[in-house]
Amino acid sequence: MFHKVLIANRGEIALRIIRACKELGIQTVAVHSNVDAEALHVKLADESICIGPAVSSASYLNIKSIISAAEVTDADAIHPGYGFLAENADFAEICSQCGLTFIGPTPENMRLMGDKIRARQTVTGVGVPILPGTTDAVRTVEEAKRIAAEIGYPVIIKATAGGGGRGMKVVHSPASLPNALAAARSEAQAGFGNPEVYIEKYCLRPRHVEIQLLADQHGNVIHLGERDCSIQRRHQKLIEESPCPIMTPELRERMGAAAVATAKAVNYTSVGTAEFLVDDERNFYFMEMNTRVQVEHPVTEMVTGVDIIREQIYSAAGHALRYRQEDIHLCGHAIECRINAEDPERFTPSPGKIDGYHPPGGLGVRVESAVYDQYTVLPHYDSMIAKLIVHADNREEAIRRMSRALDEYIIEGIKTTIPFHQRIMNSREFQEGKFDTGFLERFRG
Repeated sequence: MFHKVLIANRGEIALRIIRACKELGIQTVAVHSNVDAEALHVKLADESICIGPAVSSASYLNIKSIISAAEVTDADAIHPGYGFLAENADFAEICSQCGLTFIGPTPENMRLMGDKIRARQTVTGVGVPILPGTTDAVRTVEEAKRIAAEIGYPVIIKATAGGGGRGMKVVHSPASLPNALAAARSEAQAGFGNPEVYIEKYCLRPRHVEIQLLADQHGNVIHLGERDCSIQRRHQKLIEESPCPIMTPELRERMGAAAVATAKAVNYTSVGTAEFLVDDERNFYFMEMNTRVQVEHPVTEMVTGVDIIREQIYSAAGHALRYRQEDIHLCGHAIECRINAEDPERFTPSPGKIDGYHPPGGLGVRVESAVYDQYTVLPHYDSMIAKLIVHADNREEAIRRMSRALDEYIIEGIKTTIPFHQRIMNSREFQEGKFDTGFLERFRG
């Protein structure tokens, strides 16, 4: 096992990794920008080191500074968490060249699955269903029009290196396609340094369902069931739950097998997630694979009892999986709400000082957060300040428990999305499980 792990991240995920390391007897190093010196992950790590100024490109994305920090603190591994450098294949490669273990998949895994076109080509080769569309980049308007006409409108244009909704445009008619193609290519170039895009059939009112994967360096791959991530705003997930309300044992088995086949096709070696769209007839289609731990991993931990971060660390250290597929059973129901420092009506950032903080508690309630009373939420980073997760015997009880926990959650001095989540929990459509990725637009409308 590792002697010392440097966490190349901040906020609640850095805390989550620190806690897992401490329970494994591993020393931890926190890195921080000069405005993050009072952050909780800095206070709770065994060591901390400043890696640059507030702007992420000069600190949390500064590979040279992070590698130097690992070397001067004698760390033997780096955990990237999610965001920042978590899916940066070059960073993982540099870690290896410097004698540091990157706690995550291989650079080859990231490069292959990070390119959406290559990922589509890979999964079709092992029989995993995808939406009709291209398996090569679309370069001209004429080509795009021909493909869209063949598969039928509406279509969606996606960046091959995309994520987080950037470089994605839904097109409903030939007339709007040229502008949409240009806009998607421009966003892709600005966001990912790669203007390539592809086209696929736009699935109307789908659910976004993902399968959590565990893999090791010995060829073993299992899945931990599914999460429903359909409650989204502009392709950004806001609420996740497990199990999916429309899931059946037969569908779970087929989706799980597809996810495992995807991982095995690329010799995957870490924690990962296969993401799918599921239509109203329960047909599913591969979207992408996330080669990192997900923000929403706690809902899976709550229903399976598996510590995903711990297993990721074990895998990176060369250990075989400690679970077989038959060991995995989903027990009860879990829901996660992402609490953002945002105006709940306009979803605009609301940084500032917290002058009153009281997290909820009680049976089945879990709070993953790095904020505390008198802490200042900084404007430089992501607005998510907490994840509130609940677990109960069934979905109805989980919703009631979440409503109760949200009522208890006090964060004063800044605006948060807690009132928004309270309204969702009280929504009949959500309570009945009758929602899809377009739910929020209808709900707010």
